[in-house]
Parts: sequence; structure tokens; C-alpha cells
Amino acid sequence: MAGLGRRAKNPVKTTQTTLRVVEALKELDGAGVTELADHLDLPKSSVHNYLSTLEQEEYVTKDGNTYRVGLRFLDLGSYARHTMPVYEVAKPEVRSLAEETGELANLLVEDHGRGVYIHREAGADAVRVDCYTGVRVYLHSTAMGKAILAHLPESRVHEILDRHGLPEKTEQTITERDALFEELSEIRKRGVAFDREERLSGLRCVAVPILSNSSRVEGALSVSGPTSRMQGERFESELPERLRSAANVIELNITYS
Repeated sequence: MAGLGRRAKNPVKTTQTTLRVVEALKELDGAGVTELADHLDLPKSSVHNYLSTLEQEEYVTKDGNTYRVGLRFLDLGSYARHTMPVYEVAKPEVRSLAEETGELANLLVEDHGRGVYIHREAGADAVRVDCYTGVRVYLHSTAMGKAILAHLPESRVHEILDRHGLPEKTEQTITERDALFEELSEIRKRGVAFDREERLSGLRCVAVPILSNSSRVEGALSVSGPTSRMQGERFESELPERLRSAANVIELNITYS
């Protein structure tokens, strides 16, 4: 589980700017030198130099006058994912959940106070949502994120909230710290977390934590689907029970593999 990250005593500004350039290319879904310079409030000549260097090192591609994030980052991300024991152990269970429920099954871990989807499997009836492997989300607005927060030390949760806040994603998002801590207490009691359209309108999610034998939270597992199918007994008891069973298998395999 990654920490929030300490502030560097002597940050290298060129490195910071390079990363800002990459993040901006992602945010803008590709851009030319002028658009990127305006977006970052940097001289065009400087932006061109950063882009040229990134292209030379194969981290950025150029199509006409448009620069985009390159696939070299996929290599790094995939490597990082494979270093996490929970990923390989959980994959078969995520696949089984998707096949059995017909919905979208997900595996999420916490990284620097945000949630990162590291594996997803789509069942036959799964809806397509704005979430892909690698995307980062706010922990308080997802069932998996809340399942993780519920099993972190309270001081760590406060650190995360101090850094990232409680931004409102929909009208259902919890945006008050006291209300969130009440919810986390309930999650610990019942062993399951719910997302009732808190990140995306029309989408509900059920999640459970994945815990090590020392009660350290390794990640969370979920099934998500449209509100029309995620209600009643299926939402409140059937899916939670299936998720608990899957998480138990993963926890045993992490412990004894």
C-alpha cells in the first residue's frame, strides 16, 4: 500500500514540468505546442523542447502537429501492476464474478491516497462506463474506496482527506467528513460497502475489502451495474455474499501462496 508521498526537500523543477506536460497531454487528449503552452502557461519554445525530448525517448508520439501520451507508459504501468501480489491472485476471482453476475467486476488498490483500478472484467450484460484499468478515482466516492478507507488507520484517512478533500462527483457523493466517518464505521460492522450513484449517476456498486492475515487492507473487490439491476435482495445480500466469498479465496491465496 503506497503512502501519500513526502514533499521533496529540493524538487527538480524540470522533472516537475516534464510530468506536468505529460499530465496535460492526457487531460487534453492530445495537443499541439501552442495549445499545450497556453494550457500550462509556458513559453512555446520550452514546451516544444520538452515534447521533442519526450518523443525522442518514446514517451510521447506525434501525429501531424498533435502530440499524445505514448505506449511506453503502458509498459511501466503494467510492470508496476505485476509487482503487486494481489493482482495475479485476484484475477481469476474477478473473472468469475463478471461471468456469474453478468456485470462489471473490479479490483482497486490505494495509491498516494487515490484509488487505482488495476483489473476489470466485463460480464455479458456489463455497462460501459468512463473507467478503464489504471484510472485514478477519489476513494470517498466509490464503494471500493470506502471499503479501503474503512480499514485504514483513522489518522491515515485524515491525511488522505486533508490532501485530496471530498469533492462532489454527483448529488449522492458524501462531502462531509463526519458523515464519511459514520459510513466507514457502518462498513466495518457489516463488512461491505455500497456506492449508491455516488461517483456516476445511474451506476451502483457493491464492494468488500481484501485483507491480509494481519488485517492490512490490500485492496477491494466490487461488482457494479445500472441502478435498475442493482437493487433489492440482489444488491443488499446476494452480491455482498458472493463478493465476501471471492475476497476470502483471494485472502487465503495471498496468505499461503
